[in-house]
Amino acid sequence: MKKYSSLTEIQGELAQKQLTLKELIAYYFDQIEKHQHLNAFNEVFFNSAKKQAEEIQAKLEKGSAGKLAGMVIGIKDNICYEGHVVSASSKMLENFVSPYSSTVVKRLLTEDAIIIGRLNCDEFAMGGSNETSYFGTVKNAADEERVAGGSSGGSAVAVQADMCLAALGTDTGGSVRQPAAFCGNIGFKPTYGRISRYGVIAYASSFDQVGTLTSSVSDAALLLEVLAGADENDSTVSSLPVPKYSEVLSSTAKKKIAVLKETIESDALDVETKEAILAAIEKFKEDGHEVSYVSFDLLAYLVPTYYILTTAEASSNLSRYDGVHYGYRNTQAQSLNQLYKSSRAEGFGEEVKRRIMLGAFVLSAGYYDAYYQKAQKVRRLIREKIEVLLQSHDVLVSPVAPTPAFKIGENVQDPLVMYMADIYTVLASLAGIPAVALPLGNNKAGLPLSIQLMTKHFNEQALLSLSHSFLEKANSSHKNNNT
Repeated sequence: MKKYSSLTEIQGELAQKQLTLKELIAYYFDQIEKHQHLNAFNEVFFNSAKKQAEEIQAKLEKGSAGKLAGMVIGIKDNICYEGHVVSASSKMLENFVSPYSSTVVKRLLTEDAIIIGRLNCDEFAMGGSNETSYFGTVKNAADEERVAGGSSGGSAVAVQADMCLAALGTDTGGSVRQPAAFCGNIGFKPTYGRISRYGVIAYASSFDQVGTLTSSVSDAALLLEVLAGADENDSTVSSLPVPKYSEVLSSTAKKKIAVLKETIESDALDVETKEAILAAIEKFKEDGHEVSYVSFDLLAYLVPTYYILTTAEASSNLSRYDGVHYGYRNTQAQSLNQLYKSSRAEGFGEEVKRRIMLGAFVLSAGYYDAYYQKAQKVRRLIREKIEVLLQSHDVLVSPVAPTPAFKIGENVQDPLVMYMADIYTVLASLAGIPAVALPLGNNKAGLPLSIQLMTKHFNEQALLSLSHSFLEKANSSHKNNNT
């Protein structure tokens, strides 16, 4: 069976009776087994996925199937699905079975998507390489000695290696976009509050956002259409109407594009990545878009601000894992205090403990004003600066990551190097704006390259239409060059 790049292809063959969902799910199961060594899945939902395939096939034959019928999708292992284990790739929640489904899972099921399994990630979504997972590192299908990116590395590799059509991830500071860049996918992070976080295990609540990893912009648009919208279970979700994103992809409106020059001129940026981005900028000009270079002089403050705020929120959110309520519990403790200490010390990995301690420190008496409160003020300045830029420009351009995928074990022992790798992605997270990572082909070593586009709050349709037209032309050009 061929590799499908969009739901449109699958639904076309289903309609023509050239394909059944039983055959499709069997194909993806085979692909998962074939690529088991990549370690993308923490668990495959064989039984529930087969049952869903049978039920949705019957709906297709009756003409009553939902708009995602034929989409086989994986979910990051921090998204709750009733009756299924959700572990956040941590020993702390290794065998925890969710008693309820997240809003995003409910919306997928309502529109007849098939959920094929839960995908490996950095522990509690804390990491940029998928090396902090209790279940082991995810390997990049482009080069198995390299990382998949994080924290949604399993989601990116599952789509990259054709183990499912699409995947859900979560993006706190780039955790959808950076693995998408490392694996050659489309990684889409919507505006903060566009999609409900109900049933998503929290890392940093004022940053966390569900995002998508796909092979086509049309699938990203359709998923956003299904997942977005008000939710009575999440007070932070916007009640704004949800546009028909999938119907505005053909827009040919020319955009004012601003390139953040400090991000392109940085010495940290890989040479081949820079060349690919500059070539993409030229294509935008050729397509009639107005491109200018603008200054963003707060670049040096992005990573410190992000990590002060997210670790503070993490220390608060993860205090619930105490060995008493649920999750891993030390059985040898002789006192309540020892139970708390031992359960948390044994249940959490090193990176999670590091971030909890950093967060506890910046919130502590005597340091709250110097760190946390000051970081909140800088976050406001960053957001205001971005809002000013987006008053006169439609889209902002920057790299996604300073380098292509690095080797497994290369950076994980140096937290500062790992944290600084987030320098380009945390901007959209701090400002709460939508952003997308788009593939730009591969470098000479065969590693995927990428570009990041950002826009103003709740303007996802502009981002999707520009991404769609850009990739359509790039794919057309690629095909012409190969004939």
